[in-house]
Amino acid sequence: MGRDPGLDADAPVPADVSALGDAPRIRAILNDAAREGRSVSYSELLGELGFRFTRPKMRAVVKTLAEVDRLCALDGEPDMAVLVVRESDRLPGQGWWVGGTALLLGYDGPWEGAAATRFIREQQQAVFDYWEGR
Repeated sequence: MGRDPGLDADAPVPADVSALGDAPRIRAILNDAAREGRSVSYSELLGELGFRFTRPKMRAVVKTLAEVDRLCALDGEPDMAVLVVRESDRLPGQGWWVGGTALLLGYDGPWEGAAATRFIREQQQAVFDYWEGR
């Protein structure tokens, strides 16, 4: 007879779907990452919220990242969505680029490659510098 999964410390805990839209919680995760000077993959962020990566869940989180950045702007803080990246190349996904953030920050180049990587590293470093020691 198997153990009750409710008593097994290694058993996954079901995630609350509302976490995907919890901008304050996601903002706190990204604030911690910024203080540590690191980016966060979409998979890692979903994992922190209690989910495995799926495209629908990723799309839900991406929508919430816009709200996170809106809250940051209201508080005079830098945008945090730039810290959320693909595992493959450590760059934000297409939504970040076409959502207008890159243009607002003065970038009108390709979404991949050396120029994009340099631009993202600069933007991320500005976020890290802001949060260092806070």
